[in-house]
Amino acid sequence: MSARKLQPWPVPTGPAVLELLGDLERALDGTGPALLPVPGGRTADSAELAEARRLATALRVDEPLGPGEDAADDPTAVVVATSGSTGEPKGVLLSTSALYASADATHARLGGPGHWLLALPARHVAGLQVLLRSLRAGSVPGVLDARRGFRPETFARAAEEVLARPGRHYTSLVPTQLARLVAAGGPGLAALREFDAVLLGGAATPPTLRRRAEAAGVRVVTTYGMSETAGGCVYDGVPLDGVRVRLTERQPGSDTGRIELSGPMLARGYRGCPDATAQVFRSGWFRTGDLGRRTEDGRWEVLGRTDDVINTGGVKVAPVLVERVLCAASGVLEACVVGVADPEWGQAVAAAVVPSDPGSPPAVEELCAAVREGVGVAAVPKVIRFFDSLPLRGPGKVDRRQLRSLLHRSG
Repeated sequence: MSARKLQPWPVPTGPAVLELLGDLERALDGTGPALLPVPGGRTADSAELAEARRLATALRVDEPLGPGEDAADDPTAVVVATSGSTGEPKGVLLSTSALYASADATHARLGGPGHWLLALPARHVAGLQVLLRSLRAGSVPGVLDARRGFRPETFARAAEEVLARPGRHYTSLVPTQLARLVAAGGPGLAALREFDAVLLGGAATPPTLRRRAEAAGVRVVTTYGMSETAGGCVYDGVPLDGVRVRLTERQPGSDTGRIELSGPMLARGYRGCPDATAQVFRSGWFRTGDLGRRTEDGRWEVLGRTDDVINTGGVKVAPVLVERVLCAASGVLEACVVGVADPEWGQAVAAAVVPSDPGSPPAVEELCAAVREGVGVAAVPKVIRFFDSLPLRGPGKVDRRQLRSLLHRSG
């Protein structure tokens, strides 16, 4: 068998993405090349085209898949590029069996196959999975036309066509999209209520946002996973069928540790990076970069990235715990907490807060008091700055690196 090629797969935003379903089917059955999703399509701008060229070069699309990167009986269907926010991107090798295992486990958890609305970029794993789940369900997904940004009224129109079909109905969003739909109310929120499940991932979900959404009648399912696990593999803190979770690197007396995942949806490794693969794919387990713990009711809770933990004066602070307190405070819409360099403490806790009413932000003293009571004195932010919105990267993730720079300059 000759080595299969890796082919750039320009993925457009909007309904034109449906023209690519045939490419995906051929990649899955091994009759076509493995696909590298990149920005593209007829409406792609110069920045998107430049990003597509960067990814194609970094992941060597001119070279065939190497030994261990493919298999005749289980082809590598898609190579998903990681964000590369801290360096060169890595290509995650996702086999047909891994992608199918993820899609089937999702449907089993949600109550069976159904009709999907694609509201996320299909070149990221969460959006790609909407296409794949639709293929597994024998359905053509509805597509939100987000070429001019995400708008609740556009979501309502796209949802109408999907919801008209008999059967179960699903969509997948990031927290920012959910927040906009809940805040806007009207037809967008009314449509969202009709879905049997709304998967929410890509970034941590503030508990207050989930409570508001559920109070409005939205059936939210929070997901945890990454490209290396073919998308979400833990739903509402409970692993999908076949998925195992464990904690390693625990500190004495601590209930937190590094999260490791195992299951049939694990990737093969990284394209052309045997050393990087060996570091995190070990004996059927994937070593994530996330901290977690198990709650009293037995669910798994993610506390954020290990490298996001703030060491301030020798005390380690998990940003997500501070963010939860801030988001629960009156007058706060969103919050992100990072560590900034500090000559006295090593790192200082710094918070970016988006107020519900930009003209009347909450009092800094009240926010600090809430953190002191809810998390502890070491977690109280030394810097709090108000923003109109949080900078994002990828599929709805807050750009912590940019925020760290902004907050350091303001501290």
